[in-house]
Amino acid sequence: MEHSKRLNYIKEVLKNMPSDWLGLTTHRLDIYEEELAKTQFLDQFEHLYQAGNSESAALYQLPTAYDYIRLGHPLSCVLEWGIAGLQGLAPEQLISFSSRTIPIVSVLRKNLFDQKNTQILYTGKLPAFFDSEVIKRVYGYTFELKQIKDTTDIPEFDGSTVLISEHTTISKTVLHPTVDFYIHTYTQLGSILLINGEHNKDYISDIQHVRRRETIAMTPSDCLIALKALVDQSSIPQKKHTLLEDKTRVENTIADITGSSTRALMGSSGLSVQYAIMMGLIHDALEKHKGKAIKFIVPPNCYGGTNDQARRVAACLDTVDVVDLPVDGDNDMVRSIDQVLNAMAKEDAVPYIIAEIPTNPRVEVPDLQELKKVLSEVRTTLNGETAIDPVFILDQTFCPNVHFLGEGEILSTIRTISYASGSKFPSGGKCTAGYCVGNTKTADLMLTIEKHLQLCDNEATADQMMILATQMPSMNQRIHDAYLNTREFVNFIHETLPEAKINFVSEELAAQGFTPSVFSLDLPTKGNTPEEKEAHKRMLNHKLIHLMITGIPTESKYCVSYGQLQGCYWTIPATSTQGTTKEDDKDYIARVSLSANMDLERHKEVFLQFAESM
Repeated sequence: MEHSKRLNYIKEVLKNMPSDWLGLTTHRLDIYEEELAKTQFLDQFEHLYQAGNSESAALYQLPTAYDYIRLGHPLSCVLEWGIAGLQGLAPEQLISFSSRTIPIVSVLRKNLFDQKNTQILYTGKLPAFFDSEVIKRVYGYTFELKQIKDTTDIPEFDGSTVLISEHTTISKTVLHPTVDFYIHTYTQLGSILLINGEHNKDYISDIQHVRRRETIAMTPSDCLIALKALVDQSSIPQKKHTLLEDKTRVENTIADITGSSTRALMGSSGLSVQYAIMMGLIHDALEKHKGKAIKFIVPPNCYGGTNDQARRVAACLDTVDVVDLPVDGDNDMVRSIDQVLNAMAKEDAVPYIIAEIPTNPRVEVPDLQELKKVLSEVRTTLNGETAIDPVFILDQTFCPNVHFLGEGEILSTIRTISYASGSKFPSGGKCTAGYCVGNTKTADLMLTIEKHLQLCDNEATADQMMILATQMPSMNQRIHDAYLNTREFVNFIHETLPEAKINFVSEELAAQGFTPSVFSLDLPTKGNTPEEKEAHKRMLNHKLIHLMITGIPTESKYCVSYGQLQGCYWTIPATSTQGTTKEDDKDYIARVSLSANMDLERHKEVFLQFAESM
């Protein structure tokens, strides 16, 4: 009775759901409360269910669910809630993934730190891309792998038991008391991980964090397919798609945009791509530089996902460390890279540099000729041997249109890999799929990176590829138009509030092609002590953002988004993109990103109100 009621309710929800649930990476940012992000959506959804209310207006009023689809979104929440009801479990015990590998890795990661054994059982065949030897050797995880006939064949084990099985329907699973984690894989959709037993609930947060940093939740379009199969109690249909054609179009478009001659790789998100880059480079180092320390050199205040993921990877492997690279404010990226690479040469280490150009959130661009010189310098170890040359991993999300890698370009002669977050300009906020390209110096590395993208089952989905194929041809024009809006808004703020410090590219840099549509704003403050001044500035940040998003609710949003198709996005890096950054490295300033399609004059009016109220 209860099961039928729940399925009928989901059926009505799918008829009436807001279009943004399916078509955007974010929903209802105006009612997003970060500290409640993992619970608020489902709490209110449960109230609607109990009241039998599935009306469109009520669903539209539900708050943002999780973030950017990586950690979750409305349809993944509904899917997990629906299956949990079927199983008689709490919704948080069901976690959906776009990947069929990462849920396995999420359990292995926690057990690595808990020093707990893991046995992985499977029925039928394991996915062809699942390479247990590489997962053990490169990722640092240990486990026993066994094939079984059915659940009556489960051996006793001192540790966690994971059972993997391929499915074509979404139906109730009879839970075996000795199986801790069920991973149901669906060839075209991803997977659903079921956490069995009260004693395993402490895995939930760790598994969610793996999903947030190393992959994404099952995508909205795939969740919709799964939900329809659930409510209809039918087999999951084979999706019709144009993946090969779309992939070719995207590869050609990226080649035009970046000027790179190597084939682009597309992942389910920017962080999925970055994870493949990191693990591919580690794999390469283990084979070519046996016994040598691997160092990822990362700005301590860069985007939190990058910073956090790098440190998470290093935490799993004794051979890998993270080295800080100060790049913003009083620090110069080129000088910092020179100092760090000199130190790495003395250690005879393998240096991998991850950096954003322009930097985030200060929007600074280093002297590119000096950068090339420093990266090209031949260094020697303490015993006089030639040091290992660096690989420069360039996060180009802010300016994906700038040519760094092609023949004759500034970084064409240095081993360089460039990548971009897909939820920004590539898709305009319609999906998360990101991409990476390399120059001719990294052709062999790109092949290894591709293997890890496939091993983690983190390649862009067919629907994501279709979105990129549709959106990317207009990307450079959108970048240009959004920059013009941003330049005009920056000039207006400078005239209106000249004592404010604005971090944005100069006209000279823009003429060189650096045309981001994001800037950061350090508001003028007052007080008798540094503490009072800082507290007053932080109050002004919140006051400004509140005024903008309430004054222009249809356009101004509180989010870290960038490169969206419309509107304007406001955030404070210290409490958003730098969430996992060390406190001393955080930036308590306002960061603003504009689109090509927005009411700029209205934004000027509201900002003027703020300036006059100071």
